[in-house]
Amino acid sequence: MNFLILGRGKTGALVAETAVARRHHVRVLSATDNAGASALTPEALAATNVVIDFTTPSAVVANAEACIRARKNLVIGTTGWYVDLPRLRDMALAANTGFLYGSNFSIGVNLFFEIAATAGVALKYDYSGQIFERHHEHKKDAPSGTAITLQKIVCDAGEHEIEIVSFREGDVVGMHEVVFNSAGDRIYLCHDAKSRQPFAEGAVRAAEWLAGKTGVYEFRNVWREL
Repeated sequence: MNFLILGRGKTGALVAETAVARRHHVRVLSATDNAGASALTPEALAATNVVIDFTTPSAVVANAEACIRARKNLVIGTTGWYVDLPRLRDMALAANTGFLYGSNFSIGVNLFFEIAATAGVALKYDYSGQIFERHHEHKKDAPSGTAITLQKIVCDAGEHEIEIVSFREGDVVGMHEVVFNSAGDRIYLCHDAKSRQPFAEGAVRAAEWLAGKTGVYEFRNVWREL
């Protein structure tokens, strides 16, 4: 397949390496190459099978709009843009394209989401809850998309609201903790990413899965099919 990777950051570069290792043809555009989505014209995308976005919250929406207008399937690993999701979903459905997004493409994190959903019922039994998330000091959005997804999952299961506490420090890849506290005990759940490789592999496998499909998908609902 012909992949276009948007973003030359640490994760985007690793996505490109992973796609090449899986025998795809890869082209990469940096923010400088693609200011305001200017490089994403239908003509420039003609030979592209799927676009994978690991850019920034300020860039991703324009990129998505351009890819949808060009009727190109799109995988978004960038977070911090979900206020625009309903509009982009409608655009993708109207254009009959494939659109897949996720707050985290790691299989381990998506297993963690399911564990958190099971544990979230603790909020119905006199437990309080908090989410703590830690990322590297250069991460643009806080709280992280993963933490926001965790919050929704736990709150839906427990029918109570819980807060997110964010830390930005050093070169932490990503750590997410959910803590449930009661008068008698405390429950800790934690996922600690040791590298970005699981994110990259999940994104490439998601792009492979999306080939030939139309519709809008969230990674945590389809990862078992990859």
